[in-house]
Amino acid sequence: MNKNYSNLPLRSGVGIVVLNKDNKVFVARRIDNPKNLWQMPQGGVDEGEDFLKAAFRELREETSIISVELIKELDGTITYELPDRLLGIIWKGKYRGQSQKWFLMRFIGNDSEINVKTKNPEFFDWKWIELDLITDVVVDFKHHVYKELKEKVRKLIN
Repeated sequence: MNKNYSNLPLRSGVGIVVLNKDNKVFVARRIDNPKNLWQMPQGGVDEGEDFLKAAFRELREETSIISVELIKELDGTITYELPDRLLGIIWKGKYRGQSQKWFLMRFIGNDSEINVKTKNPEFFDWKWIELDLITDVVVDFKHHVYKELKEKVRKLIN
C-alpha cells in the first residue's frame, strides 16, 4: 500500500445478504465496473445512523427493495482494503478500505419490486445466484469478504 494512504481510516459500512424463497442470493453488477463482476448491496453508514437503519436505507437506495425481513445480524465486522489502483479515487480519497457490518435478510416481495435503475444508480443489472457462487463472481479484493459471508450464511440456512 502506498505510504500516503496507510494512515487513512476505514469507512464504516454495511452489507446485506438478501435471500429469496429458494435461498438464492441477490447480486448486482456495478455501473463503474463493466467486467462480469457482481456484488451484494452495501454502502456507508451516515453520521449518527445505526447499522440496521443504514442497511435498510442502502438496500432501498440501490435496489428499490423494501419487502425484506431481517433473519440475523451477522457476528463481527468484515474489513477489506482497497487495492493500490483505487486508493485516492474511491470515496473521494478519504478512506483506505471499509469495515462492514453484514445483515442476512429474506426477500418476501415479488421480483418486479426490484429496480436498480434508481435516482443515483450504482448497478445496471441484477440476478439471483446460488450461495456457493458468490465467491466466483466478486471483485478480487473482496474475495475474502464473500468467502467469510458464504461460510456464515451456509451455517444459518442449512
